[in-house]
Amino acid sequence: MKILLASSEIHPYSKSGGLADMVGALGKTLANLGHEVGIVTPLYIGIRERFPEIQPLRFDIRIELGTHWIEGKVWYLQGPSGERLYFIENSHYFNRSDYYTERGSDYPDNDARFIFFSKAVVFLAKNLPWQADIVHCHDWQTGLVPLFIRNSAKQGDWQNSPSTVLTIHNLAYQGVFPATSYALTNLPQDHFRFEEVEFYGQMNCLKAGIVFADLLTTVSPSYADEITTQEFGCALDPVIRIRKNDLHGILNGVDYTEWNTTQNTALHSPYNSENLEGKVANKQFLQQELGLPIRPEIPLLGNVGRLAEQKGIVICLAALETILVSDIQFVILGNGQPEFETAFLNLASRFPTKVAVRIGYNQGLAHRIEAGADFFLMPSRFEPCGLNQMYSLRYGTIPIVRATGGLNDTIIDSSEDEHRANGIKFHDYSAQKMTEAIQKALIIYSDFPRLSSYRKNGMVADFSWNHTASEYVRAYQKAKESARTAE
Repeated sequence: MKILLASSEIHPYSKSGGLADMVGALGKTLANLGHEVGIVTPLYIGIRERFPEIQPLRFDIRIELGTHWIEGKVWYLQGPSGERLYFIENSHYFNRSDYYTERGSDYPDNDARFIFFSKAVVFLAKNLPWQADIVHCHDWQTGLVPLFIRNSAKQGDWQNSPSTVLTIHNLAYQGVFPATSYALTNLPQDHFRFEEVEFYGQMNCLKAGIVFADLLTTVSPSYADEITTQEFGCALDPVIRIRKNDLHGILNGVDYTEWNTTQNTALHSPYNSENLEGKVANKQFLQQELGLPIRPEIPLLGNVGRLAEQKGIVICLAALETILVSDIQFVILGNGQPEFETAFLNLASRFPTKVAVRIGYNQGLAHRIEAGADFFLMPSRFEPCGLNQMYSLRYGTIPIVRATGGLNDTIIDSSEDEHRANGIKFHDYSAQKMTEAIQKALIIYSDFPRLSSYRKNGMVADFSWNHTASEYVRAYQKAKESARTAE
């Protein structure tokens, strides 16, 4: 099958979160399975310098954006498994210090930036020497692509247009812009109505994808169910319920060629489920690296991720205030809302021998926190899939999670199966329940045979991408069947 993936970020070229990991791993795995794969993504600042083998393609692009024509270039790179990578260059839109925001606020021209990018995706799908059977879009930044393809086919200027799949990574981010932004699409005005693109008087890019894609997926089965409800539907649940028969939850996988404990240059010492001595060495190295007292005997809690309300930061901070009276340590790597960054830095200043905070993102340090921590905190208010809890399992680090979305799908609590337990769940979104979950973790830590059982259960769990990619292939086939039926 010929598959073109479209994403606003892809690891290792650009990354702000799990979206980049997912698209990079999916593309690589599909190529390894024998499919012809292309991936389209913006050419952000620094990519050409970090990957000097990247080459310009011979054709340029010229995109109509409202009343203007915007020019761009296409750069090409072959990925490690033979996947083709296409980078869309426009220095005005993509040569910036961040992908989406500046000083905590969205770029005011994100509408133009990603409408331009979406049109560039369609341009490539239409003009590349190989013609994709499927265009697989990811999140709101490419939400308009299915509508652009559908409109082009309807106008009669695209025979055998590809079928489309939209993956919703996080429904809370929808790409909502003023009604005036719709003019940038150059689409017929009749699409701007409440059944399609209009959303409370504004334009909603993700809604467009939900309405027009041939098939929809989310990144975990539980999240697929949750977003059909008013509680988690972010005001789009009525639209999603209409498409419920076309909605499939496919759990993200883990790229174990990168996230492993035996062949990993980011770690101080290798280890595996049969010999955990290296985990203790990694814990001591992490304590030293982050300036904490080297005390391998005490529990070390860790966190890596966005500092956003969705991630449960409010209850995490409150729970830490209570639990830090115990003889423990806590380390965190992340960035996000300024008030949360400040709160964690203040916590570190008050507990300098117990708390270490690093603001920003560092891939190597993320690996070392996963390897060195005893427990990993993920108290998310909602979590479409989550990857860090799966990384933690492979690293023998016990996740403490709220039972929502992909966290609920991947973690087994002792209340569910004592013999297969690999983590700790709590249900109510409250600091008290999170504190109780951490206290349960401290009890497990003091019981070495039980601690070892949790670690080994986690390390043998298999969330490899081959199974996940095969599910996507089945989804692509269903999308093609759905498109034929619609015709």
